[in-house]
Amino acid sequence: MLLLLEHCSPNPERLTSPAAEALSEQVADWQLGGDCLERRFEFADFHDTMAFVNAVAWIAHSEAHHPELAVSFGECRVRWSTFSAGGLTRNDFICAAKINALFLA
Repeated sequence: MLLLLEHCSPNPERLTSPAAEALSEQVADWQLGGDCLERRFEFADFHDTMAFVNAVAWIAHSEAHHPELAVSFGECRVRWSTFSAGGLTRNDFICAAKINALFLA
């Protein structure tokens, strides 16, 4: 199933490194780093950056899965990791796929 069409699980299991690497192929431009999945998004101005941040917040709220965000004038870094599982889960990749679709829209 496409990650974009899935919804987050309330009790996800931590992924093995090979499983995380396989899923990373479905989320273009995201970087695997230890126990997190991260991507930097660039924007023309603060207004566009904040519109993106608000849309990411809506996705996070809808999926009950929340990222770390680092926001500045023309960029936003989004970092996913599942605290309760102690690392990456399928939920992180589902949300990354949804944000990719948002960014490309």
